[in-house]
Amino acid sequence: MSELYKIEEPMYFYLLAVIPVMIVIHLLVFWWKKRKQKLFSNSDLLKRLAPSYSASKSAFKLIVFLIGISFLIVSLVNPKMGSKLKTVKREGVDIVFALDVSKSMLAEDIAPNRLEKSKQIISKIIDKLGSDRVGVIIYAGNSYPLLPITTDHAAANMFLQNANPDIVSSQGTAINEALELAKTYYNNDEQTNRFLIIISDGEDHQEETKQMALNLSNEGVKVYTIGVGTEKGGPIPIRLNGSMIGYKKNKKGETVITKRKPEVLEGIADAANGRYIDGNRTDNPVKIIEEIITNAQKSEFETKQFADYKDQFQWFVGLGLLFLVFDVFMLNKRTKWLQKIDLFNEAKKE
Repeated sequence: MSELYKIEEPMYFYLLAVIPVMIVIHLLVFWWKKRKQKLFSNSDLLKRLAPSYSASKSAFKLIVFLIGISFLIVSLVNPKMGSKLKTVKREGVDIVFALDVSKSMLAEDIAPNRLEKSKQIISKIIDKLGSDRVGVIIYAGNSYPLLPITTDHAAANMFLQNANPDIVSSQGTAINEALELAKTYYNNDEQTNRFLIIISDGEDHQEETKQMALNLSNEGVKVYTIGVGTEKGGPIPIRLNGSMIGYKKNKKGETVITKRKPEVLEGIADAANGRYIDGNRTDNPVKIIEEIITNAQKSEFETKQFADYKDQFQWFVGLGLLFLVFDVFMLNKRTKWLQKIDLFNEAKKE
């Protein structure tokens, strides 16, 4: 489903940076005034000279003013709200990505590392798609549905950026769980073209994975594997708060070297009558998968989306002007109704 809200000019959100700047300026002016007042007279004399002056009222005026400015800035962004929901018929295929997020995917034998390279590949493939539906599964010691099947490609790319080894509760390579989970993604029995794309370095994959891949193939799912990493391999970096503190070691204290195992991924693809693709060069798998999807027979499916969006800026302009007008007519001195309710507890201070 398409989004209920849309932002037309998000760049104007940067103008909200003036809010903290104005607060700082106000505090500096307040401090300067207090300093000058102390040079002129003491606090008791000031209360006699200006008995109705309220410092809290001045701060309240600033808050009202800043709220008004904030509403006006949001009006420049021009938020839009969907006003009509309609059913749209689309043609496409279902593509599920199974992304390996085990610790070995952090190896930097390809830049920037195996996991980031895999995410780049998936993101670029998604960008090449038309009205096709995509889903993302992540797996290590367990498998998790990162994103259910959807036509919202922007959401897919957004969720993809959050994929990392810390999301999964245990380490390992539970590819079998990922394959089982993938079956639940294809919720359209009439969809004749369904794809599962596994992206991994091939380490620690179980032998029975081939049989599960074959079962998927028999159910009409086309399985492709993409391998990332080098056969020479590399160490697995350990980071703390973003800084590298060393490399993963085994029980003997030796640095663990993780290597890509293309033969494992090739075996999975062959068992499912699919294809293994070298993923070390991003453009290579993107081009191959794009060609496969383009030539695939598209099935028609229905989806609901918002067709019309109406501008909402006028509401924010109105609210902004209302607060600014209120600020103009509100003086810095105490008013009778504020004195009665003692909004700022100033009576206690006197």
